[in-house]
Amino acid sequence: MPARLHREVIGEGRLLLLTHGIYGSGANWRAIARKVHEQRRDWGIVLVDLRQHGRSEPGEPPHTLAACASDLRALFDELPAIEAIGGHSFGGKVVLATRALAPPTLRQTWMFDASPSARPGAERDRTNTVIGVLEIMERLPTTWASRDNYIAALSGEGLAQPLAQWLAMNVVPRDDRYVLRLDVKALREMLVDYYARDLWDIAFDPQLPGELHVVIAEQSTTLDADDRNRLASAPPPHVHVHRIAAGHWLHIEAAANVVELLVRELPTTLR
Repeated sequence: MPARLHREVIGEGRLLLLTHGIYGSGANWRAIARKVHEQRRDWGIVLVDLRQHGRSEPGEPPHTLAACASDLRALFDELPAIEAIGGHSFGGKVVLATRALAPPTLRQTWMFDASPSARPGAERDRTNTVIGVLEIMERLPTTWASRDNYIAALSGEGLAQPLAQWLAMNVVPRDDRYVLRLDVKALREMLVDYYARDLWDIAFDPQLPGELHVVIAEQSTTLDADDRNRLASAPPPHVHVHRIAAGHWLHIEAAANVVELLVRELPTTLR
């Protein structure tokens, strides 16, 4: 049974579904969504929280890429106007997995600084900052007197203040306390599966619906040299590669470029 996902719809018309990376929520894309809709009134945007994130249902285990993709696939039945899907980082690999399940009405899949490759053992890599953040959250309590206390604890663990403040958006009021709404055990399960899966067959399969747009953040290492060479070496005609001069958080560092790209590349013709 798919998890019921929280969604926020901006505008109307054909719909572009956008989702987030690990520890985030669909609201991470709200500013971009509003600007895209302002310039492309024929497209509405659906901002979606993945399972175990934001205000979505946690979902039944196992918590895997396949489970996340199944959750997104269910939205096509609820919102048949969805014609494009996109995701950042972890969410980028989720939407790629969703491409294998999607109806023929899907016209585009967008991966924002996300790799189709497996990274076996990445969850044990001491230089992996994503896992480093998870280990800090695993060590810290889940209940706090205030959100500021949580920010201070994260900063005390060596995290930069902007990152600590962003993570603290997941600490929400409950009764007279603040509670971390992330299930760190489930998140670890999701990340282990994320690193284990190779989805290049889905990326390069021309029989699956729609185009694939891979957006590389040039100052990020998410897509390594092998990934970039594979994308540069005569990919199938349905695969399109874009580059943005930014780090991994390209939707924050280069939001205007992301907006410009989507405004230009979203289809202008009806099916």
